[in-house]
Amino acid sequence: MIRILLVDDHSLFRESLSRLLEAEPDFQIAATCATAAEAFPVMDREPVDIVLLDYDLGDEQGIAFLDEAKRRRFAGRILMVTAGMTDAGTLRAFESGAAGIFLKHSPPAQLIEAIHKVVAGDIWLDSRAVRSLVAGVSGRAGSTSTTQSLTPRERTVLKAVFEGLTNKEIAANLRISESSVKAVLQQLFEKTGVRTRSQLVRIALEQHAGDWLGE
Repeated sequence: MIRILLVDDHSLFRESLSRLLEAEPDFQIAATCATAAEAFPVMDREPVDIVLLDYDLGDEQGIAFLDEAKRRRFAGRILMVTAGMTDAGTLRAFESGAAGIFLKHSPPAQLIEAIHKVVAGDIWLDSRAVRSLVAGVSGRAGSTSTTQSLTPRERTVLKAVFEGLTNKEIAANLRISESSVKAVLQQLFEKTGVRTRSQLVRIALEQHAGDWLGE
């Protein structure tokens, strides 16, 4: 059972989303909250697997929630569910520990898919969030440089991973075999010292964004 905490300052959206998710047999709503002040006591007293967090919480911003959750060593995952974010805000959210960004106007079935992926340890990004990440990196001065550059093929596969494409989909888009995609991913893992796609995205953002995504 996946225990979900909703944090959104719009009561109608919270109630509607809560009813939608509770209809899923493997979802359970731990609580719905309008503010971080309401949410953290819930997270302290009962297990929460994933927080669905709005970026704009009225007088608060979701980034502050992410920072506080990290300080408290929250073990669950946090998925931003938002109507929109700035490019800089998108980059900042991932650097602060968000596991994905889901846009509110996307189909409900995609949200259910996103929750499952994020709880399983993966990330969730659609193409608009990828563009925001790249724009956020491009607009930041003094990005950290990398000691190893990427080949054009590695860069293309990395950006496809950011878009959430499977190996099969990447292979079809690039007109190469799945084994070739796996080989490129292995090269990326070796260059970054990670073992999973989620870790690859995180390290690319945090340490190599200016070189690998900003071009």
